[in-house]
Amino acid sequence: MITLKDVSKVYSVKSGSITAVDKVNLEVQKGEIFGIIGYSGAGKSSLIRLLNGLETPTAGSVEVAGNRIGEIKGSKLRKARQEISMIFQHFNLLWSRTVSENIAFPLEIAGIPVSKRKERVKELIRLVGLEGREHAYPSQLSGGQKQRVGIARALANNPKVLLCDEATSALDPQTTDSILELLVDINQRLGLTIVLITHEMHVIRKICHKVAVMEDGKVVEEGEVLDVFRKPKAPITKRFVQQVTEPEETKETIAHLIDSYPSGRIVQLTFVGDATEQPVVTSLIKNYDVKVNILQGKISQTQSGAYGALFLYIDGEDTEMDRALQFLTDNHVEVEVVANA
Repeated sequence: MITLKDVSKVYSVKSGSITAVDKVNLEVQKGEIFGIIGYSGAGKSSLIRLLNGLETPTAGSVEVAGNRIGEIKGSKLRKARQEISMIFQHFNLLWSRTVSENIAFPLEIAGIPVSKRKERVKELIRLVGLEGREHAYPSQLSGGQKQRVGIARALANNPKVLLCDEATSALDPQTTDSILELLVDINQRLGLTIVLITHEMHVIRKICHKVAVMEDGKVVEEGEVLDVFRKPKAPITKRFVQQVTEPEETKETIAHLIDSYPSGRIVQLTFVGDATEQPVVTSLIKNYDVKVNILQGKISQTQSGAYGALFLYIDGEDTEMDRALQFLTDNHVEVEVVANA
């Protein structure tokens, strides 16, 4: 559905030039939810603007839904853009129009007859859960409701691709989850390909099938979300994964234990898929002569399966601790000794 080959975007500035996107290669399959994550200045926004033709690549090729974006112009580009919709961080609604009128706006531009517009708007209002708010103005809506209007408007012309530019960054955590659940529902119902950019690993973890990590204009890591969570390679990816798997209080507890106990080990256990349901810690305590203290634990669901991280403090004879950790490894649990107390 989307193919980027050796894509670069260079901006000219007074001091010279800035490379915002640097030789990026990406492949997004039809029906995927593909996440692009990076900190500010990583090149995410420039990349997503290349996908809808708001920017043209300095080098390389961008193909979306069979169209070479950046190489087509005029009516061909306008037609291609009807298949590529976008939702934004700050909603970009027309404040003088009601919910229904905002959703109908792209249909008006496309010249759809009034009767068909009204029918389509009703369908979309039901799809995004805004029944009863049809005649409300944006100023009368919550942040989550505004984003639902934005999503409905973006779907009006039956696009093949939906681009999400930090679509949940302005929302509280609970509202963010409801919008992410709506995007997953739309993806499953309509088979819509979704590309979203974000700086929050929670968003990637919750809804994406694949993820690309950007830094300094380059894609430094890419893969299935569960694989990236399981074995992040790039330092920046490890930091993002830690946002979800290793809360700040865990580091504080580890530091306290290192100071308080002269022996023992602090280990991180990683569980993937069915391993998250195995009572391995119970077996560990029963079968080995070690003391175990659970520091922090969490199981997260991704689109590809469950991922769990558990931090333990284990103390005992070195040989017994070695046997205990080998038992965990034999039961398909990844073990990393993060500190020797």
